[in-house]
Amino acid sequence: MRLFAAVLPPTDAISELAAEVAELKKLPGADRLRWTGRPGWHFTLAFYGEVDDTVVPELSERLERAAHRSDPFPLAVRGGGQFGHGRALWAGAEGDLEALRRLADRSEAAARRAGVDMGAHRRYTPHLTVARSRDAVDVRPQLDLLARFTGSTWTVGELALVRSSLPVSGVPGEQPRYEAVARLPLGASG
Repeated sequence: MRLFAAVLPPTDAISELAAEVAELKKLPGADRLRWTGRPGWHFTLAFYGEVDDTVVPELSERLERAAHRSDPFPLAVRGGGQFGHGRALWAGAEGDLEALRRLADRSEAAARRAGVDMGAHRRYTPHLTVARSRDAVDVRPQLDLLARFTGSTWTVGELALVRSSLPVSGVPGEQPRYEAVARLPLGASG
């Protein structure tokens, strides 16, 4: 199954971001972007790709330990950026970013120890993808608006192991489906 570890923002944070995205869609160039839907809004900590079913129990156990060693921390959706000249437009994060990076590092290390091939380690950039494009797109108007956005702060209290299913129908605009297969509480009480 196709898996990743993530922080899932609460409903209130998603609603605030949805209002901002609605404004982003009104700006020049927005029609050249494929906008992600609310179910796809998450802060990926570590992407595992296709993981053999036999590895999932050990991965889950190791992620549970990583969550146990990580205290809850404050986070908010704030600002934004792009990857690849508009190929990915994303909202950023504000709060205890060091705790978020540690949780990402622990999520990657848990997978490596469980035998998941993680490739080369990359420095974690906290982001929540709101739109993509196959071609380079000028997203400066969207970035200017995102720069002024700050959502409400919440306390991250869990790490989620998420299964993603890519679209298979071929219907334009179909979105991937996401399912949290485990929600692992942070901290010693988890």
